Amino acid sequence: MYRVLYRKWRPQTFADVVGQEHITYTLAHEVQSGKVSHAYLFTGSRGTGKTTCAKILAKAANCLNPVDGNPCNECAVCKGLDDGSILDVIEIDAASNNGVDNIRDLREEANYTPVHTKYRVYIIDEVHMLSIGAFNALLKTLEEPPAHVKFILATTEVHKLPATILSRCQRFDFHRITPENITSRLRYVAECENIDLDEDAALLIARIADGAMRDALSILDRCSGITNHVTTEVVSNAAGLAGKDYLFELVDNINENNPSEVLSIVAKLHNDSCDMERLCTELINHYRNLMIIKTVKDPQKLIVCTDIDLESYKKQADKTTLFKVLSCITTLEECSAMLKSSSSKRTEMEMSVIKLCIPDISSDNTAILSRIERLENMLKDGKITVSAKTETKPQEKQSEAPAPAPVQEKKEEAPLPPPPPEAPTAPVQDTSPDVDVLFTGWGEVLEKLNVTDKPLTGILGSSSAYIRGDFLLIKCDNPVFSQFIRQGNHANAIKTAVYEVTGRKFRLGIYKSDDSKANSNDPLADLVNKINNLQ
Repeated sequence: MYRVLYRKWRPQTFADVVGQEHITYTLAHEVQSGKVSHAYLFTGSRGTGKTTCAKILAKAANCLNPVDGNPCNECAVCKGLDDGSILDVIEIDAASNNGVDNIRDLREEANYTPVHTKYRVYIIDEVHMLSIGAFNALLKTLEEPPAHVKFILATTEVHKLPATILSRCQRFDFHRITPENITSRLRYVAECENIDLDEDAALLIARIADGAMRDALSILDRCSGITNHVTTEVVSNAAGLAGKDYLFELVDNINENNPSEVLSIVAKLHNDSCDMERLCTELINHYRNLMIIKTVKDPQKLIVCTDIDLESYKKQADKTTLFKVLSCITTLEECSAMLKSSSSKRTEMEMSVIKLCIPDISSDNTAILSRIERLENMLKDGKITVSAKTETKPQEKQSEAPAPAPVQEKKEEAPLPPPPPEAPTAPVQDTSPDVDVLFTGWGEVLEKLNVTDKPLTGILGSSSAYIRGDFLLIKCDNPVFSQFIRQGNHANAIKTAVYEVTGRKFRLGIYKSDDSKANSNDPLADLVNKINNLQ
């Protein structure tokens, strides 16, 4: 009978366990020194060796001829435990034996001495599935078991265990196995099984396995069933990584704000029996990959994909912004929660992709920041031009505009640096002292301040500036700004940055608007209206 690879190549000694040296060394030393504890707790993600180490420990503690704390696998006890003829090591699945009665039966059996071995060992897998009553029934026996009984508890969700259980066990945390260790083990197994495994394919399997050796061997087993020469293409097809072109197509149309095409793709996938919850999850993972690419220098270690797909991700990431990516992830996460209880999953998914295509209809902070960034880019590219426009009220003269009061600084101003050799990036013309003109180079000033005066940059985050004659009036809603601007070092930093951008020296003032307009529901809409009014 054919045995799958993860069962055939299950480690038989502590030395064979990959990637858990911090645990196997301690367990082997305890067995060698005769200091085997009465209760152990093995915790960690799936496929990292918890049950395997529990079986090796049970054999090593009962082995007639242990070798450096490892079972010899040659004596009658080791062979009997392997073939199942000796029943003194009992494996219990807590998922199906989680009641109080099951634990009471275990307590009664524990009183009997083992037949062929030194210790009767109980391996309780997925112990977090036990009921509260079962945990309470186990407490006393777990704390003071008979001298011939050992307990080994294994779980993937240690946070569900009561503190009373945790305090009675020696705890060992199993780490996710690194891709390098998984790759090395896969190459060894493939060589022994006469499987031609490419190095790139082994590394791809290791990344897909996500730290689980059992999953990696299962994928290798599946690939070897397709062909004896395992390549990245074979791994991609076997693991379901291939055939995701519709995700790239969806995101491309979302970036182009094309809702009609996006809805057509969703409709086609729905007609092809694609589950909307799965589609939402795949889109979230797709945007997560874009987020990693835009924030990490070496994203390949954090993304599970082929080299060809990685290049496609990089090209797509260059066409969007981080604000857009974060906004899409937030919207899709909300959609994923709603899909679980929605009466029409297709409608819920269609609503979400429309929000992704038309960010103006979304009101969350991330979407607003994305829209502001888009407006700033349009201003820099010259797609929106701002011109001075003087507004006069009926029966009111422009000459009545009050002259700005210069800022009184506490410290003496430092002289401005000599003019830069290059031309100013945003030169301005002389303006009338009665007209306020929006200063379009304020964004460049903030960029320079971000280098020379970071605390002031944080306060001026949502500010703007106007020019009135030889005054530069700064409009900032932060109440702390008035204190900062009166300090000589901060005022000089602003003057220096403005001088480098415009080539002119300005006196600083605080802009005070006389308009008392009601607050708008959408602050971004007010910004757009102001830009339109200034054109």
